[in-house]
Amino acid sequence: MPTTARVFQIFKELNQIPRPSHHEEQVADYLCQFAERLHLDYKRDAENCVVISKPATPGHEGAEPIVLLNHMDMVCVGMSDPLHAPIEAYVENGWMKARGTSLGADNGIGLSMALAVLESSDIVHGPLEVMTTTNEEDGMSGASQLSKDFLRGRKVINLDSEDYDTITTGAAGACLQFHRIPLERVAPPSIGERSWYAIRFEGGLGGHSGVDINKGRCSAVVAARTILDAIRKEHDLDIASIKIGEANASIASTAEIVVSSASDATEFMQQQERSINDWLHETFGNSDPRMHCTISESEPQAMVISRKTIEALMTCLQQIPQGVVKMSDVMKDTVETSNNIGRILTEEDHIFVSTHTRSFIDSEMDKLSRAIAKVFAANGATSETIMSAPAWQEDQESGFLRLTSDTFNDVLGWRPRMVAMHFVLEAGFFVQHYPGIQMASIGPRIVEPHSTSERVELSTVEDIWRVLIELLRRLA
Repeated sequence: MPTTARVFQIFKELNQIPRPSHHEEQVADYLCQFAERLHLDYKRDAENCVVISKPATPGHEGAEPIVLLNHMDMVCVGMSDPLHAPIEAYVENGWMKARGTSLGADNGIGLSMALAVLESSDIVHGPLEVMTTTNEEDGMSGASQLSKDFLRGRKVINLDSEDYDTITTGAAGACLQFHRIPLERVAPPSIGERSWYAIRFEGGLGGHSGVDINKGRCSAVVAARTILDAIRKEHDLDIASIKIGEANASIASTAEIVVSSASDATEFMQQQERSINDWLHETFGNSDPRMHCTISESEPQAMVISRKTIEALMTCLQQIPQGVVKMSDVMKDTVETSNNIGRILTEEDHIFVSTHTRSFIDSEMDKLSRAIAKVFAANGATSETIMSAPAWQEDQESGFLRLTSDTFNDVLGWRPRMVAMHFVLEAGFFVQHYPGIQMASIGPRIVEPHSTSERVELSTVEDIWRVLIELLRRLA
């Protein structure tokens, strides 16, 4: 039976190719060239989604077509130049990690498995379609724009999963919104000699804004809002710039805010640093112990943000939820509805804020996202819906899912859980586009996706690879 050696070789190749969301051209080229090298048919659409077709193993031509689904983009965290810098991966104590950046195992490992199946002449399978979408991590525009005739198969093995002991049978819907608060810049008051300070939050775990939203982690948005509230109540400071968060789909783990005072506020800022770090330790000491604040002197800025603009931003941050909104009444220990503020950034003429609202109940997701947009509108901002993906729920009693579960049991000696997860998958769009489609989502154990701590357990890659090969044989 083929081993995972080639899977990891392909993954290494993928990690030399820049593939942040919205910039997948090079990796799409790689996939098309991969197909051409193997003399396989492929299609590429205007969104750079690619489907590669492989004929059945001789003798299995009459089997039902099977789709292997992945996405080619990744969340790039910790990268100074994600459009050019390769990922440096290494192995430690049975885990693959990356040096200082996200690893891209989500969803690069699953994609590497699918490509290894295409390349192998030893794996028994029916007609195959390896479907790879774009922009899954930041809007799902690839899946949402698929044409109705792009796929033939109606049974999908989705390899975009981080829960090794689980068949994901459902996923929350999600609404990604971009909000823009008009930004007015003014010259800093010229009373006396001004002092400038940079307030920084670092060390937070961050993580996936769906999977990790109920783990009690400190969003840098919440930390920044807390210290700004305290400062504004006690001292007359102006804010020059704000940069919070790394990705729209991540819990913010870093922040930098540059502020100015008309007088020397060093002692006051030192006191605020001690106070906020005490609060961080008390509130997040167990769940996010490395998040900390430092306040240091900073270079002077020519302009600051008007008080009116800052009031609008702070009002919005106070009125919209961050984190878990409601736990499910029917799925034990599962988040039903949540909202995450991913990024806040001062641009040339506006303050940019992204919100990612998720729910297993589409009407609740719509209700909350509309309420958030209403808050921003009341404070003079505009809101744009970048992506609205429907929730998805598979029939856990279907023959396809039973066969998948039986394969786990026969290959690995245990049955996986069947659960719905509080992250968004492209499945909802596939169900809309391709009536009658069925989907089983499986994958190796990937911990801390969308963060610099992202890692994949190597032994679970081997196990899922064995399950995949046997499942394809049975489906043939």
